[in-house]
Amino acid sequence: MKGTKNLTQGPILKQLFTLAMPIMATSFIQMAYSLTDRAWVGRIGSEAIAAVGSVGILTWMSTSISLLNKVGSEVSVGQAIGAQNEQATRAFASHNLTLSLLISLSWGALLFIFATPIISIYELEPHIAKMAGEYLRIIATAFPFVFLSAAFTGIFNAAGRSKIPFSINGIGLITNMILDPLFIFGLNWGTTGAAIATWLAEATVCILFIYQLKQKKILWDDFRLFTTLKKQYTHHILKIGLPVAVLNTLFAFVNMFLGRTATEQGGHLGLMALTTGGQIEAITWNTSQGFSTALSAFVAQNYAARQISRVLKAYRTTLWMTFIFGSFCTFLFICYGNEIFSIFVPEKAAYETGGVFLRIDGYSQLFMMLEITIQGVFYGMGRTMPPAVISVTCNYLRIPMALLFVSWGWGLPGIWWSISITSTMKGIICLIWFILIKKKALNYQAV
Repeated sequence: MKGTKNLTQGPILKQLFTLAMPIMATSFIQMAYSLTDRAWVGRIGSEAIAAVGSVGILTWMSTSISLLNKVGSEVSVGQAIGAQNEQATRAFASHNLTLSLLISLSWGALLFIFATPIISIYELEPHIAKMAGEYLRIIATAFPFVFLSAAFTGIFNAAGRSKIPFSINGIGLITNMILDPLFIFGLNWGTTGAAIATWLAEATVCILFIYQLKQKKILWDDFRLFTTLKKQYTHHILKIGLPVAVLNTLFAFVNMFLGRTATEQGGHLGLMALTTGGQIEAITWNTSQGFSTALSAFVAQNYAARQISRVLKAYRTTLWMTFIFGSFCTFLFICYGNEIFSIFVPEKAAYETGGVFLRIDGYSQLFMMLEITIQGVFYGMGRTMPPAVISVTCNYLRIPMALLFVSWGWGLPGIWWSISITSTMKGIICLIWFILIKKKALNYQAV
C-alpha cells in the first residue's frame, strides 16, 4: 500500500528506534507547548501560573478524550495494514477523523459554555479564577484542531511514518515559542496571550496535516478525510479506543479532586505544584509513551501477521530502553527537584513547594514507565481493557489515600505520596497481568 511501511520484516531494534524517536520527539514537542506557556507565564507570577495550571488539568482531560481516535487510529489502521487490507485501512482512517471532529466540537462547546462553574471547583481566589475562565474559553475553541491532529498522528504512526507528525508538531512548537513572549509581554496580553499563541500553533499543526494527506497525498492518492459513519468500523474503533480514553479521562477527574485538595492544603502554591510538577513529570511520561506508541504500532502489524516471536522480542527490547531512561529521571527528580522546578517558576516559595513534589514522585518513575510500556503491547493486540481496569482502579485509590494521609497531618506531601504509591502499584500489577495472560493472548509456544 502506498506510503505505508511493513513492520513485519527487518531488524526489530532499528524499526523500534525509527518509529519511537520521532514519536518521542513529537510527544516532547507537545509537552513543550505547555512548558513554554508555563515558563513564560511563570515570569508573571505564581498566581498566573496557578490559573493556567487549573486549565491544564482540563486540557489534559481533553487530550485524554482525543486518545480515543489516536489509539483507535494506531491500532485499527495498523492492523488493517498488517492484514494487507487497503479498503479497511482507508475506512478506519476516515472514521477516526470523523469521530474526532464530532467529539471535539461537542466537548469544546461544553467547556466554553460552562467555563466559570467548572473553574469554581478549585475554589481559587476570584481574580485567579477569572484569568483561568478566560484562558479556558479560548483554548476550548481550539479543540477541533487538537483532536484532529491526534487522529492524524495515529494514522501516520500506524503507517510507520512517525517522522511526519514530528516535523509538523515541530513547526507548531516554533510558532508557539515565537508568539508566546510576543503576546504575553510584547502586547501585554498576559495569560490571554498565552492562550491565543497556543490556539494559533494548534491550528497551524492541523492545517499542515491536512496538506500532507490531501495535497501531497503522502499515504493515498485519493483520500476522504470525513465519511458517513458505518457501524462495523465505528464499533471496532470504539472498542479499541474507548477504554483508553475513559481511563485517561477518569485520571483527569482524579487530578481535579487532588487539585482542589492541594488548594485547600497549600493555597494556589499547592495547585501550582501539582499542575506544573505534572508537566515536568511528563518528561518521563512522554518518553515511555513514545516507546509504547512505537511498540503498539509494531505489535499491531506483527500480531495481525502472526509474527509472535517479533512481538516478544520488541517487548523485551523496549523494557530495557525505558528502564535505562527511567533510572536517569528518578535520579534527577530525587536529587535536583528544586533546581528543576525553579527553571519554570523562579519564586522561592513556589519552587521549594514544587521540589518536594518532584522528590516524592521521583520514586515511582521506573514503575510508571513499566506500566506505559506494557500498555503498548496490550494496545497493539487490541486488548485495551486490562490497562484501563488497572489504571482506573489505582488512580481512584489516590483519593481515599490522599485524604487519609492529609488526616494524619501530612499536608501537601501526603497528596504527593498518594500519587507516587499508586503509580508504583500500577506498574507492578500491569506486569503481573501481562505475564499471566501472555501465552493465551499471543498463542505462542515458549522458545
